[in-house]
Amino acid sequence: MKHSFLILLTFMSVFISSASSCNKENDNINTENNNTMSNGKMKITVNSQTFTATLLDNNSAKAFKEMLPLTINMTELNGNEKYYDLPNNLPTNSPNSGTIKNGDLMLFGSKTFVLFYKTHSTSYSYAKLGMVDDVTGLATALGSGNVIVSFELE
Repeated sequence: MKHSFLILLTFMSVFISSASSCNKENDNINTENNNTMSNGKMKITVNSQTFTATLLDNNSAKAFKEMLPLTINMTELNGNEKYYDLPNNLPTNSPNSGTIKNGDLMLFGSKTFVLFYKTHSTSYSYAKLGMVDDVTGLATALGSGNVIVSFELE
């Protein structure tokens, strides 16, 4: 009887600790990739047009948020994105993104900030910072060349 009780206790201990560590890993994945940041609203101004964006609740987005407000000259690339090399490296966890969506705010490497204005597939890895809430008119506002864009918290 005593031996059976010890086996049951050992089994339960292993089972509970395994379930606990599994949940923690899943929580980290969700926090890093999917949750939006409370008070994570940002205003983006291109010429006279204003867009709002929602920042994700991850370390990359938090570090980017600390840099705001920011007015930068973004460089055109590939007819689908504007980018700017930030002065400082940001923390990053860059999974293969697969599909980039119009309005995605991403970090390539640890310091290249990218605003995408066309949906496309990619094999490159990016850390997602957030997304533009309503992309209507975004591509037109950004135009085909380099453009000055302001980012500030709402």
